[in-house]
Amino acid sequence: MNRFHTLILAGALMGLPLAAGAQDQDDAAAKPKAASKTHKKAVAKAADADDTTQHQAPLKLVASIPLPDLKDGDFDHLAIDLEGKRLFVTAEENGKVEVFDTESNKLIHTIDGLKAPHSMLYRGDLKKLFVVDSDLGEVKVYDTTNYNVADTIKVREGADSAGYDPSTKYLYVVDGGKDAKLPNAYLDIIDTTAGKKVGEIKMDSDDVEAMAFDPASSRMFVDIRGAGTVEVIDRDKRAVIATWPVPAAKGSLTTLSFDAANHRLYVGGRTPAKLYVLDSDTGKLVTSVAAAPMVDDAAFSAAQKRIYFAGNLYTDVFEIKDADHVERIGRVPTAFRAKTALVVPELNRFYVAVPHHAGKSAEIRVYETVL
Repeated sequence: MNRFHTLILAGALMGLPLAAGAQDQDDAAAKPKAASKTHKKAVAKAADADDTTQHQAPLKLVASIPLPDLKDGDFDHLAIDLEGKRLFVTAEENGKVEVFDTESNKLIHTIDGLKAPHSMLYRGDLKKLFVVDSDLGEVKVYDTTNYNVADTIKVREGADSAGYDPSTKYLYVVDGGKDAKLPNAYLDIIDTTAGKKVGEIKMDSDDVEAMAFDPASSRMFVDIRGAGTVEVIDRDKRAVIATWPVPAAKGSLTTLSFDAANHRLYVGGRTPAKLYVLDSDTGKLVTSVAAAPMVDDAAFSAAQKRIYFAGNLYTDVFEIKDADHVERIGRVPTAFRAKTALVVPELNRFYVAVPHHAGKSAEIRVYETVL
C-alpha cells in the first residue's frame, strides 16, 4: 500500500468517435449486423496503436532482473535509495524485501523474517528502512548498512498503506479495518526519528488506502476506498475537515497523488478502471478517463509532468498538459498483475514488479523514461 502517490486519456480513445459515427451512418443506410467480437477487438487495438503512432514510446525496456526463487504471489510497493544506489521491493506474498543495485541491475540482498510486507519508507539520513507488515502488525526498522533489525514498532494487524510527511518526519500507517476484522481503520502516526508511535486518527471506514500531503499547509488527503471518497485531514488537529465524493468510484479508490503546482489530486480507481482528477481546493471533479485495470500504483512525476498508471497487463502513461487536461501518450504491455511500480525521475527510470505466474519467473523490469 502507500503504499505514494491531471489526467485525460484522450489518446486511448482517438479514432473511436469517427468509427462510431461511420457505423451510425452505415446503420441508417443498410442496417447491417452488429459488429463482431473480432471487429471490436480490432478497433480497440487500433485505438491503442494511436498512442504509438502519434507519440514516441514513453518507456523503453533496458533490463529485466529475474527472481527465480519467488513463488506465485503479488508484490507490493517499492522504495529508492538514491545515494546508495539501491531499490527496495516488497515481495508481499513471499514474505521478503528484495534489494537491488540500480547501477548493475542485480539482486544484492534479501531481507527475510517478514510475513506480509506492504509499504516502505527509506530515510537516507538515518540509513534506515521502515517496512510495514500487515500480518505481523508491525513496522520493522532495518539498519541498511548491515540489514539487521534495529527496531520494531507495534501497530494493528492489517497494516498496509503508508505515507510520509517530510516536514515532521512522521510516517502515517493505515491499519485495522476489514483486514483485521475491525469496524474501523486507523492512521497510526509514527515519529521515524524517535522510532515510536505518537498518535492515531480513527477513520469512519474499514477500508482506507493511499494518502498524499500538501507541503504548504497542514492538509493531507486520504483515499477512503470503502466509501468512494477522498477525505481531507488537518494533520495538526488530527481531524477530518472535508469529505469529497468521487462520482461513480464504487468504493474502489486505490492511488492518490498531489500536484501542488496545478492544485490537483490524481486518484486511481479500479471499478471502473479510471484516473480521476480533482481540484485540491474544492474537491470538484475536473475530469476522469479510462485507464489500466487493477491499478495499485500510479506514480506521479512533477518534474516529468507525467503519471505512470500501473495495472494488470499494462501501464498507461499520461502527460499533464495543463491543470485541466491530460493525454495518454502510451500504453506499455507489462504482465499479469504487474500493478506495483515506481518512477525515479532522477535516474530516468521506471521500475515494475512482475509476479511469478504460469511457470514464468518473477522479475523486476527496468524501463528508461523517454522524454
